[in-house]
Amino acid sequence: MKNYVVESYENYKEEERLSTNNARRIEFLTTVRVLDELITDKKKILDCAAGTGIYAFYLADQGHEVTATDITPRHIEVIKGIASTKPYNMESCVLDATDMSIFEDESFDVVLNMGPFYHLINENDRIKCFRESLRVLKKGGLLITAYIPRYFVFQYVAMQNDYFLDAKLAQQLIETGILRHDDEKCFWTDTYYATAEEMEELYRAYEIDVLDHFAQDGATPHFSKKVDSWNEEQFKVWCDYHYSICREKALLGASNHTVIVGRK
Repeated sequence: MKNYVVESYENYKEEERLSTNNARRIEFLTTVRVLDELITDKKKILDCAAGTGIYAFYLADQGHEVTATDITPRHIEVIKGIASTKPYNMESCVLDATDMSIFEDESFDVVLNMGPFYHLINENDRIKCFRESLRVLKKGGLLITAYIPRYFVFQYVAMQNDYFLDAKLAQQLIETGILRHDDEKCFWTDTYYATAEEMEELYRAYEIDVLDHFAQDGATPHFSKKVDSWNEEQFKVWCDYHYSICREKALLGASNHTVIVGRK
């Protein structure tokens, strides 16, 4: 069966997404600031949807032993190319995060689930992905899951393009959280949009202690042109401000990207 998510990413330069401008960089900068606080000594880490490796290489550069996998072949090609320039070895391969049977139980100290969860529109697949992440995670290890908040996405796309200012689309996203590649007004690809409450309930259901829950970029995407007009000093002020409020509950659902962290 054709994988429309893979097709979408094969035709998109993911390696530019978090680094091309300040409005996009804030997601990465906020996240690594949190990771640095949480991961304080050398760990064995699985990045099970590494994209083109921006987090995997950051963590490996900090001295961690990182394995990077992704379902998109082009992403792994990019990772292998970058890895060839590094002084360390990084294991990488094409892998579907709903089946990580190539790894033994409790193989990793940290599992980053930074992408697959929100591209699985079938609940059973999301549970498979979640359970696989937990299976390969050591007891006491950290599970770090990214999701896209349900109540943010319609506001954002509607303001970007009037074509998506559609009541039917708004109702679909609010009630189901699901966008399909063949929807009349699909603005991306197969995607599942969750809520903060849902993610915390999922962690609790599997007896994972929630340690952190933060907005990666907050309201920044709504005024990206303004953010990109700032100099580095101004941008730093904004980054520090965003970081100081990124755990506020009101912001978790109003962010473009959000991360929940728990201990197994």
